[in-house]
Amino acid sequence: MCKECGCEDDVHHGHAHPHVHGHDHRSTASQAASRTVTVEKKILSHNDQIAEHNRRWLAEQGVVALNLISAPGSGKTALLEKTLDKLRGRIPCAVITGDPQTDNDARRLQGRGAIVCQIETKSACHLDAERIRECLPDITRDNARLLFIENVGNLVCPAAFDLGENFKIALLSATEGEDKPVKYPVLFSLAPVTILTKMDLVPHLDWNISQCREYLRKIHPGVTIIEVSAKTGQGMDSWIDYLEHLVE
Repeated sequence: MCKECGCEDDVHHGHAHPHVHGHDHRSTASQAASRTVTVEKKILSHNDQIAEHNRRWLAEQGVVALNLISAPGSGKTALLEKTLDKLRGRIPCAVITGDPQTDNDARRLQGRGAIVCQIETKSACHLDAERIRECLPDITRDNARLLFIENVGNLVCPAAFDLGENFKIALLSATEGEDKPVKYPVLFSLAPVTILTKMDLVPHLDWNISQCREYLRKIHPGVTIIEVSAKTGQGMDSWIDYLEHLVE
């Protein structure tokens, strides 16, 4: 038996089999690629329909939803900790946070005046609109005005999935290098706001912040850039002012 195609090996019948088959492997590969694209389109189409439902529902409740996307370790949770502390008693907030495993981030955010929902995505590398829909009634029960969606740490897949948010916010830490916007252009082209985090580390890094800003504006002309350090509080007032204007 030929391991490649499953036909009987003619060598055992006394003559050589040159393995010339009546099908084109390139055609098979093309068909497989086409099926993959079709499945992806169907998945995204289904997701987009639910996202629109989420968006309408949130608008009816008067909630502004922000989808925070970044690589792992960029400081999303640390930023949210400080943000919730500063907005407590000023703007009712809610948080949905996603990770493949554990409720570590949710536990860090509890007790800061916001309802928090943790989603464990298991093997999925992103949140999707259906999982967000399941959380909406609970996390908005206290009349939240701002919903922060802390997506799974990933610069690629989360950018492709609309969750029903008002818009995406990209986070980029000073430790990640200045060229991430041009290496991962989809996210940074979709996000009207980029937050540069861990600015307190800049003096200790070989990081060209001017080049980083230039790359961001190249990928998304007109992008709003907010530079913060959750540890020292640098730039946090500008971030809070920005959020307060969103719900005026």
